[in-house]
Amino acid sequence: MLAKLVQIAKPLDEAALAKSLHSLIVLPLAKKLESIAGVPQRERLAAVLKRRDMKAEELAKSPAAVHLEHGGLCVFVMMDAAKTPFERYTVLRKAVALLLEEQPRELAIGVLGNDDERAEFARQALYVAWANGARLPVRKKKDGVKPLQTLRLHGRLAAAEAERVAAMARANFLARELTALPPNELTPARYRERLRRLARSRGWRCEEYDMKRLRRMGAGAFVAVAQGSADQDAAVVHLSYRPRTARGRIALVGKGICFDTGGHNLKPAKYMHGMHEDMNGSAVALGLMQALAECGAPVAVDAWLAIAQNHISPQAYKQNDIVTALDGTTIEVVHTDAEGRMVLADTLTLAARGAGEPPDLIVDFATLTGSMIYALGSRYAGVFASNPELARLAVAAGEASGERVCPFPLDADYEAALESKVADIKQCTLDGEADHILAARFLKRFTGERPWLHVDLSAANCSGGLGAIGSDITGFGVAWGVELVEQWSAVNLPLAARPRRRAA
Repeated sequence: MLAKLVQIAKPLDEAALAKSLHSLIVLPLAKKLESIAGVPQRERLAAVLKRRDMKAEELAKSPAAVHLEHGGLCVFVMMDAAKTPFERYTVLRKAVALLLEEQPRELAIGVLGNDDERAEFARQALYVAWANGARLPVRKKKDGVKPLQTLRLHGRLAAAEAERVAAMARANFLARELTALPPNELTPARYRERLRRLARSRGWRCEEYDMKRLRRMGAGAFVAVAQGSADQDAAVVHLSYRPRTARGRIALVGKGICFDTGGHNLKPAKYMHGMHEDMNGSAVALGLMQALAECGAPVAVDAWLAIAQNHISPQAYKQNDIVTALDGTTIEVVHTDAEGRMVLADTLTLAARGAGEPPDLIVDFATLTGSMIYALGSRYAGVFASNPELARLAVAAGEASGERVCPFPLDADYEAALESKVADIKQCTLDGEADHILAARFLKRFTGERPWLHVDLSAANCSGGLGAIGSDITGFGVAWGVELVEQWSAVNLPLAARPRRRAA
């Protein structure tokens, strides 16, 4: 659970600091502390900077912790408005981490600067504190780590703005919490039950395409992967959110492989470890849907989650199998560890059809290829777009949200590598060259020529955290997705239905 927010009109001054054990003070960029009005504990901060041989403006890179006379800990950080959101979130994460190390029950936040700076920096500081103050699930007998319970913001932030920040933090945490659950707890059956409960609590429609139904429909690509599990509990889960003012329709698709052994092409232990996180794409799609609903986005949202496991068994699919996808495409199986594109093929077909009402935009999320991690590392995610305008929008959303994406080519001539002598298309190749691009070309066949973005989540897990998030599991894609939908809506929806942009 996220901490409770208490807003206090009085600034975080000397008197307020004397009552707080853990405090964060966010300052505007300045070369001298004397040029900033109202800095509490200025002399102590100056002494710490002198001891560390730091200039004041270096607080924009390295926050400073000051121990107060009454035993409290106060961390000072500067925000440079000229820096990118990613850079600002990163330094705020470092500042908040110094405080969260002591597992505080309560954290006070004070923001100095002009009106615009205080509002923007307060939103960013709140998001970082809220998201990182929540506790990811662990199963240690004596853990002892306690979540942050109360946030005290000294200053005024509109209630709607504060609730929006909370919604974003809740959505990010939902994606990370699900991803962190061990595979014996988050089986497809239990995942589906949780989705049903969430849908009931939020008034969403929930429809499940189980294995029997998928077989009858001819969804051979999905079934091929899921048939290797002893428990036939795999399904494509369709969640629907319908606001009264909806003027557009977006489909979110997520890869939900609850555990990936690699199938008959078994992964070695080094690469199988952590494969309970292979459902991260579905968790991101779910978190994004929740955030859009809570933020009141004026679009109808359909989430199509491909929930399954990739096991090895006598019934599991194998190399050289030829399966028929839901849209009639025949696929030659080349490698059983390329299961993500198989389950997504049929799920994308369902999303593109849209239960009779095709979407205006499809966005899919998947921890799909190792080659994307080789290409980018874990600090960016790769993105593929069906047209240049969407690619530019995706990059702009990454810059604005602090979750950075890098566009990759999707040219048709890449698909020559997927030509099969015995089927309509190969699932992949064995040489691995440009596999992230080939996977995107493969998926594009199943999008019904709808406007489409594919996000290969190489940034789903980044050691030490990334941007605003301090845990290795980042929840990357939720904040990016909200920003993307807002920018897309501003261009594609009728004027009356466009969301109001928040102040920068």
